[in-house]
Amino acid sequence: MSTFKAIVIEKTDSGQKAGLTDFDEKNLMDGDVTVRVEWSTLNYKDGLAITGKAPVVRRFPMIPGIDFVGTVESSSHPAWRAGDKVILNGWGCGETHLGAYAQKARVKGDWLVRLPAGMSAHEAMAIGTAGYTAMLAVLALEREGVTPQRGPVVVTGAAGGVGSVAIAILSKCGFQVTASTGRREEAGYLQNLGANEIIDRAELAQPAKPLAKERWAAGIDAVGSTTLANVLSMIRYGGAVAACGLAGGMDLPTSVAPFILRSVSLIGIDSVMRPKQDRERAWERLAKDLDRGKLADMTKEIGLGDVTDAAREIIAGRVRGRIVVKIG
Repeated sequence: MSTFKAIVIEKTDSGQKAGLTDFDEKNLMDGDVTVRVEWSTLNYKDGLAITGKAPVVRRFPMIPGIDFVGTVESSSHPAWRAGDKVILNGWGCGETHLGAYAQKARVKGDWLVRLPAGMSAHEAMAIGTAGYTAMLAVLALEREGVTPQRGPVVVTGAAGGVGSVAIAILSKCGFQVTASTGRREEAGYLQNLGANEIIDRAELAQPAKPLAKERWAAGIDAVGSTTLANVLSMIRYGGAVAACGLAGGMDLPTSVAPFILRSVSLIGIDSVMRPKQDRERAWERLAKDLDRGKLADMTKEIGLGDVTDAAREIIAGRVRGRIVVKIG
């Protein structure tokens, strides 16, 4: 087909607008692999791009969407051939390169990883960048020597995509998990994912002390700002925090005390430009260490035409878990 359905963000005098339209294949960007996109997902970053709440989009017009899974239609890349099932996460798609909310995508073959055996395309996008980021965070904590025997792990932004998958993974790996959330009505949902304790995010919202009572062996933080500062002040000696989000702000109002006096490590988690071997390792572990039943319980499915409304909902903090977008 020479044209296909896509969500396109256009620049306007007052900012930007996003809508579902017909897109001509000849306007796809350069790449050595063309993929027939079947499923995508909705992440917080996608919400920012579509609503314009943050300057995610760097060129216009732009097809948003940072994740997809689909079937290779044509390829001049040596690693891929027609019929291969592939996953893409990040690499600037939806920001500087036309992204996933379209029935076709043309990308660099080096950006793709193979859909793991035994994992459906729908499951891969139920995981998406949020779940892949959660696994990168777990792997980072493991490299720092964090084990279930060291003590409990706190997860902030627990009802969101990263938080939900992180809880499910940590629970399956044997960790005691404390879930921090501002949505107390989601307590049952979080307990079903594997949370052992649920705290109100207000406990981590006050200005942080340089050091507070030691509570957790480690943390996965998707919020940033004061929340991250409080978590750092409460990590036990020799512990670590994997930071992968900034929904609460980009600042970090803390001191060097946790790092020097308690030997706490702060690990930054980037998912966009991650080397291919790290991606493959993360997807390998997701196939093994993520309970598919819990994944299904945290997932909702929408159509391509529903994405713009869902983007507003995720920015407003009214989305829990994961949203899968049916593209094909």
